[in-house]
Amino acid sequence: MWNEPSTTIANSSTTPHSISEPSPALVESVEPGSIGEEIGFEAGDQLISVNGVKPRDLIDYKYLIGEEELRLAVLGKDGEEHLVELEKDIDQGLGLNFKEALFDGLKQCNNKCPFCFIDQQPPGKRKTLYLKDDDYRMSFLYGSYLTLTNLTTSDWERIKTQRLSPLFVSIHATDPNLRSDLLKNERAGMIMNQIEWFQKNKLQIHAQIVVCPGLNDGDALEKTINDLSKYGKGNLPTVQSIAIVPVGLTRFRPDNDGLIPVNKFCAKETIKQVEKLQRHFKVIIGSNFAWLSDEWYLLAEEKLPKRKSYEDLPQEENGVGSIRSFLEEMDEATSKLPLYIPKTRSCSWVVGKLVEKALEPICNKLNKIDGLSIQLYGLPSIYWGQEKVVTGLLTGEDLLIGLQGKKLGNQLLIPSIMVKNEEPVFLDDMQIAEVSKKLNVEIKIVYNANDIVSKAIGIEHE
Repeated sequence: MWNEPSTTIANSSTTPHSISEPSPALVESVEPGSIGEEIGFEAGDQLISVNGVKPRDLIDYKYLIGEEELRLAVLGKDGEEHLVELEKDIDQGLGLNFKEALFDGLKQCNNKCPFCFIDQQPPGKRKTLYLKDDDYRMSFLYGSYLTLTNLTTSDWERIKTQRLSPLFVSIHATDPNLRSDLLKNERAGMIMNQIEWFQKNKLQIHAQIVVCPGLNDGDALEKTINDLSKYGKGNLPTVQSIAIVPVGLTRFRPDNDGLIPVNKFCAKETIKQVEKLQRHFKVIIGSNFAWLSDEWYLLAEEKLPKRKSYEDLPQEENGVGSIRSFLEEMDEATSKLPLYIPKTRSCSWVVGKLVEKALEPICNKLNKIDGLSIQLYGLPSIYWGQEKVVTGLLTGEDLLIGLQGKKLGNQLLIPSIMVKNEEPVFLDDMQIAEVSKKLNVEIKIVYNANDIVSKAIGIEHE
């Protein structure tokens, strides 16, 4: 399932990039048997300060509790303020889980990239869908990408002092003028100086390049990859990896934005270009270093690379090797299937049109089980205006349109990446219950390969 940041944003009353005063950190849960439980913390309590310091975020909190003696100022859910003093081992945590990772607001993006997916959404949906995260702390904690264009002097100092590494950085282009033009921000042209700063301070990044045909592909793409490769050598490379992903365009973007989608020819040419560079980097760096997201191969209708070519999957969360990895998990999950199931079952499984062919062999394997019938449906997105779409972008509207009148069986399996974390809501704000009622089928969320098999055959599967 996907997470969304809070609607709380940084206070911009003084400067465009200033952060607001930290709010008390709201405790969402307390781990059983933890120090926090022993001293009486409960969900709903608020941590005000640790040893007199108000934590700005989860990073500060973890630094501050790394002491043997702690004084905690706490606002109880009853409204009473308490001072708690305790001693613990230096490496012991408190077992507190907070509702938000940032206590002083989200640092938002100050760029105007025409290819920004956030700006390509229709109006009127929940506020969290329009937050443009460009916060270095979210990058460090969760691997979200930032552009480095909104950092203040104190931000850079904190990154160095607290060793916030690696960070995940959207590069797009190393040529200063081209990057400034892509991001519509003069500060964007400082990227190579910033990478030099990371090198000087022995900090690391994972890089991302979103390819926009006609703008930063071809020679520009080759220059960007080669420029970054100079920082990819040694035992502590400044640039650990590069992910190259195709631009995603929706029907809600302006007509005159100058962007064109990646087609089959462009995908094939980019694959040739990058795979040639990979062979070169394998010799001089000892790693492929730059990887194409799986979408390129699916758009080009070419076979995905073998699992070993992705090495340790440094950018799997960015779609680099994620499908190959999932196929391996499915192979393992379907390696010891029952020959039959005692009660006849019929179900369906919905995915994005882009991955349908890659998953068909899995369905064929499951359908060999006597008594089981499973139908795979790969859908386009009418909502976004994309024919070949990744699974995570399918909306409730897409399911209603694409599955209307289809044989869905007793239940419909939907991957967890289609819905909001812990809430049964699609990207278009439609509820699972609403879609289930209109399609007249029970909807089950599936979380991994074993869960798909278990829910399909109706029995616990290992």
